[in-house]
Amino acid sequence: MYFLSGWPKRVLCPLRSGERPFLIEPSTQRFYLALLSETQISIWFSRPSVLIVSYIESGKAAAQFGFYQQAEWKPDDSMIAVAAANGYVLLFDIIEGSDDKHLYEPVYPKGSVRVKVSQGYKEEQCAPALTLEMKKPVDLEAPISCLQTLQEDLLVATADGYLHMLHWDGVSNGQRAINLCTIPFSLDLQSSRGGPCLDLEGVHIRDMEYCATLDGFAVVFDDGRLGFITPTANRLATDQLQGVWAADVSDGTCVAVNNKYRLMAFGCASGSVLVYMIDSSTGSMQLSHKLELTPKHYPDIWNKTGPVKMIRWSPDCSVAMVTWDCGGLSLWSVFGAHLICTLGEDFAYRSDGTKKDPLKIISMNWGVEGYHLWVIDSTDTAAVVLDGEEDDSKLQQSGILQFHFIKSALTVNPCTSNQEQVLLHGEDRLYLTCGDPTQAHSVFDKSSSRDSSSPLHRPPTPALLSQGLSTLLGHKHWQVVQIHSTYLETNWPIKFAAIDWSGQCVAVAGRRGFAHYSLYSRKWKLFGNVTQEQNMTVTGGLTWWNDFIVVACYNFIDRQEEMRFYVRSSNLDNAFASVTKLHADTLLLNVFRNVVILFRADCSICLYSIERKQDGPNPSASVELLQEVSMSRYIPHPGLVVSVTLTSVRTETGITLKAPQQACSAESILLNLAGQLIMLQRDRSGPQVREKDAPANQNKLLPFCPPVVLAQCVENVWTTCRSNRKKRHLMEALWLSCGEAGMKVWLPLFPRDHRKTHSFLSRRIMLPFHINIYPLTVLFEDALILGASNETMLFDGLSAQSSSSEPLESQFPFCTVERTSQIYLHHILRQLLMRNLGEQALMLAQSCASLPYFPHVLELMVHVVLEEEATSREPIPDPLLPTVAKFVTEFPLFLQTIVHCARKTEYALWNYLFAAVGNPKDLFEECLMAQDLDTAASYLIILQSQSADSLLNSDMDTTPPQATTANHSWLDGLGAVPRELDFDSSHGGPRTQEAFLSPLINKGEECSIGSATDLTETSSMVDGDWTMVDENFSTLSLSQSELEHISMELANKGPHKSQVQLRYLLHVFMEAGCLEWCVVIGLILRDASVIKQVVGFLDSPEVPPETVQSIREGLIAVDLWASADCLGYKPFLNLIRPQLLKLTEVPVEQVQPEAFQPTGASKLTEPPLLPRAEDPRGAVVSGHPLPLEGSPGANARPLEDMPEEEEEEEETTLEEGSYDCTLS
Repeated sequence: MYFLSGWPKRVLCPLRSGERPFLIEPSTQRFYLALLSETQISIWFSRPSVLIVSYIESGKAAAQFGFYQQAEWKPDDSMIAVAAANGYVLLFDIIEGSDDKHLYEPVYPKGSVRVKVSQGYKEEQCAPALTLEMKKPVDLEAPISCLQTLQEDLLVATADGYLHMLHWDGVSNGQRAINLCTIPFSLDLQSSRGGPCLDLEGVHIRDMEYCATLDGFAVVFDDGRLGFITPTANRLATDQLQGVWAADVSDGTCVAVNNKYRLMAFGCASGSVLVYMIDSSTGSMQLSHKLELTPKHYPDIWNKTGPVKMIRWSPDCSVAMVTWDCGGLSLWSVFGAHLICTLGEDFAYRSDGTKKDPLKIISMNWGVEGYHLWVIDSTDTAAVVLDGEEDDSKLQQSGILQFHFIKSALTVNPCTSNQEQVLLHGEDRLYLTCGDPTQAHSVFDKSSSRDSSSPLHRPPTPALLSQGLSTLLGHKHWQVVQIHSTYLETNWPIKFAAIDWSGQCVAVAGRRGFAHYSLYSRKWKLFGNVTQEQNMTVTGGLTWWNDFIVVACYNFIDRQEEMRFYVRSSNLDNAFASVTKLHADTLLLNVFRNVVILFRADCSICLYSIERKQDGPNPSASVELLQEVSMSRYIPHPGLVVSVTLTSVRTETGITLKAPQQACSAESILLNLAGQLIMLQRDRSGPQVREKDAPANQNKLLPFCPPVVLAQCVENVWTTCRSNRKKRHLMEALWLSCGEAGMKVWLPLFPRDHRKTHSFLSRRIMLPFHINIYPLTVLFEDALILGASNETMLFDGLSAQSSSSEPLESQFPFCTVERTSQIYLHHILRQLLMRNLGEQALMLAQSCASLPYFPHVLELMVHVVLEEEATSREPIPDPLLPTVAKFVTEFPLFLQTIVHCARKTEYALWNYLFAAVGNPKDLFEECLMAQDLDTAASYLIILQSQSADSLLNSDMDTTPPQATTANHSWLDGLGAVPRELDFDSSHGGPRTQEAFLSPLINKGEECSIGSATDLTETSSMVDGDWTMVDENFSTLSLSQSELEHISMELANKGPHKSQVQLRYLLHVFMEAGCLEWCVVIGLILRDASVIKQVVGFLDSPEVPPETVQSIREGLIAVDLWASADCLGYKPFLNLIRPQLLKLTEVPVEQVQPEAFQPTGASKLTEPPLLPRAEDPRGAVVSGHPLPLEGSPGANARPLEDMPEEEEEEEETTLEEGSYDCTLS
């Protein structure tokens, strides 16, 4: 929605006095800003941000009027009213200079093509010269609490409990005063209900704001109570006012109204913002939602913010900025989705962890189109520096900050809601999510050529789009497009932006005209005739239809509202435009297939058909009015309509899975009316005419039924004009963004196998679900939600020595916007299962089973339900987990899903999980039967963890059970996932016991030993956990040789990527001469050649003695540690024993052949190189030899007699395999 960008900018006020501004108030169009200090009012221009005029009160007048306190603009920006402390209202006329007089003008070099070509060119590029003249002041004889403009009137509230109505001229018709005590207040406007009335004796209005769409005032009284005052007639008079008040609220501090959504946001002393709406039936104030920080995300500050100081809605009414007495800024969407807060993370803490002082704000307001937030902070940064009387330029006063924002194109131009790209635009640039432009261009060209063959042919773009959509949207980074500077100079600010279906063409519209850009050619197209550009302004938005740009604009020459179509491939000129005259102002525009829908200022909706015609060298568009629908009965004010959309979604009977609804036709109109989603469906109750029987020239369409409300608190709506028979649930659904309530999907329900549908069964269902990102678009077939979020980067190193001169780059983090995405399918499946719609859930899941992240969807669903139910404090009479478990068994990934979920879940929840999904031992056996060794290894870890826990919790002897040398052991390599089954020889004795030995290591990490830290953590973790468990595996229908084969498969699998990385690191360290690190990596890799090479280097005189001593002591320490705690390294240490003895200056001894006998050998007495520590449980642990390749009973030869190939094979086994260990 709205996102911070970059660092804030500080604007310097060239004021000689030491007075600091404390109020910033923008004009109606926000091109001018009024800054107020104690005796001075200054008018600033927005772009460029320069001071135009300043009025300084004389000392005598300041003593009479008092210090300035508040300011309010006249709606036409021709006057400004200032409230003074002694009860005076000072009215100033703002007088513009002559046409040829400007304060700032652009200067171009000689020969520049930028020349004055149209009337008003200077006004659009230059900062005007203004003067301020005070009119006769108005004395109200009481302190003024607040001001509010009302077209030609000015409403003033005073501390004596009166409302004064002044005329802006200050003279004509005098003034009227209304006593608050004479206004009847109740809980609602229905007099028949009665109820308590509000006593306003001795109470005055602290803050108020007029809401045009509610035709009334939201007020905060000085005792903290909240109210709404509305006139019963067209004029404000004592006997024509009535009010309602909010019950149970007495800590109000400030108020701000949202005209587009008819909401009133009241700040409270508790730090919360209460957002109220007016109930349409009773007229009472109803709480819609709250804006407040949560302890989950802001545990340190959520209840320490102090009272709300100020609330400011953005110019497009889509977000609200809030600040508190303690400081900070926080941004919420209109219905409560939290976007930004500067009281946490990098905004509140430095890189060294120390806490920053929050930014304390005196006043703030939004700039033009919401691209900037102007802030006056209370930081003591104002300083007057005077190096010399002749150098007045050093006189500066800082303290006005300008925060930069980029926002979604949906905020003002919601015509892209049926597309699947994210488009953000800032003051001078666009952010797009798209991929390779060459690929999209080729697809686009194909679609254009095919579409031109038949004017009435349905555009083939949907099919092509669905094939390459994931490729186009799979990139992480933004495509940033700088808006053409020539267009910006004369047409700033950018009001509308739109992107085409391929994501490769964008169009922007500013104050006048428009321009478009192609990512393929990387070129902008502007009007060649600047006069044509300046003679039109886009009013109702712009969008793309195939390769045409559709704009709803106003023609200044003909004084006519028009709809124009410009072809992308031609020059941007009116000669190539198709123009349709309109009879009313257009407010909103959208396209569905070959139909354009317009919403007009007279509250009517018009549908136009579009047909492409190739009747000349350039294609054109033929437009025909299809239908006009009046909505004046249902829409109280045209400004309340947020978006208008055509869709094929409908709720009529007869929808079947085999016979999809008419996806080609526009079945319904969706209106977002101040957050209420209203749907108008075509009326099919009358006699129907089949298409083949209809006359060819019949263009009459079916009328629409009365509207029905689908949902409340809706911010954005997404639907698609494409169709996919395999994913009809997703393609024919309606997706809603509902602020803090998350998202909702209006999902179709299809009967299965041609079953007869009952008339009483619902055809659709509304499912709510929460997400962690703010949604900006929906990928329908890919089951993804795309969004964006703010990321911050600290640059504390830029701070200066003195904190008073700390630059903005140190005070604030640098803000960037990152693309985000989230899977939503598991939420929908869970909601369907909760409602006993398992058949619908199964059809939906089966249609999405080919998605690459579908296994993760199942795992997420199991995990969410498990966490919720297993940690619930209340008993759950109808648990969902058994249903979810049975649902997951319908898919071949059942075993992997369960074990992955278990491995990522707390051990305490395992019992609840396996009680629903089945015994893990049975699941382990299923994995072995299916030859799924990776999953079997994961289940094995779970079994051993459960067995180890049962043994630790039982009363058993401290002496571990004895095992014979013929016992078979499950062994685990340190840090390695695979387990190795070690058996007796094929002709050995019978088995008497099974011993399980395993440290509790996470398989999901799949990494070998990575560092000395890993060694320490692992050894300390498993210390005391080497346990022996009797298990009976007689139920396994596998022979001993098959189990042995499985064990070898498990043992020989290793993380190849980690080995490659370690080998590269070894090469780097070897080149750098870091021999100690080379030894460490050689130990991790268990590569004897590395150790031999390093020890060989130690004989060189260039190696310092300290290095030799360090390596010798390190290897001795590793041998001691391995003998005591990690027997898996003993075979490798025995292999490099000659090098160890060489380091300790002991003659190299013959390596004991018995040390490398297979498991079936009877001699297991290889002594360690160094004294071995005792096992902590009292048993002596001895090294177990590593088995060779081949059968367990094969005879082994001494190492020195092996051929070179076998020696290399032995080393490979040592590198990749596990180790063997037994208890004696």
